[in-house]
Amino acid sequence: MCKDTNNILALSQRRYSVRNYTSQPVTEEQLQYMLEVARLAPSAVNLQPWSFIVVRERELLDSLSAAYSRDWFKTAPCCIVVCGNHNESWHRRYDGKDHCDIDIAIATEHLALAATELGLGSCWVCNFDADVCKQVLQLPEGVEPIVMLPIGYAAQEAAPEKKRKSFDDVVIWR
Repeated sequence: MCKDTNNILALSQRRYSVRNYTSQPVTEEQLQYMLEVARLAPSAVNLQPWSFIVVRERELLDSLSAAYSRDWFKTAPCCIVVCGNHNESWHRRYDGKDHCDIDIAIATEHLALAATELGLGSCWVCNFDADVCKQVLQLPEGVEPIVMLPIGYAAQEAAPEKKRKSFDDVVIWR
């Protein structure tokens, strides 16, 4: 097992859902790094059916909170809304399964891990009013907001304990 603290396992162990942020802004350089990591994420047939909307203006963040009305969400100094275009994504020919949401999930986790690497926190938000989000961001037809990812410096001191199923409970060897 690798003992390097900058490997993907160590990043995955450090990443957690941050639900309270300081007011310290996320820098342009940090955002560009995270977005470049997400841009390089794999997607089905390399179609890359995504777009990333970076929201930093306080007034727009406040408007966006109408789509997800949680007090902690309002503490984030930045939110990246990860959008997908189902018309641009790959659909499996055997059953028509749309892979847009899968591609967006991969790119979003790349963002979350890159944020962790930079000492930032994030939290996947999928339980939001997509119509409100579309209106606030004035998204064009065909572009769906799939994940809102608040990003910033965690206000709490330590990460909560992660509750995970054991390795043997989730891995099947054949």
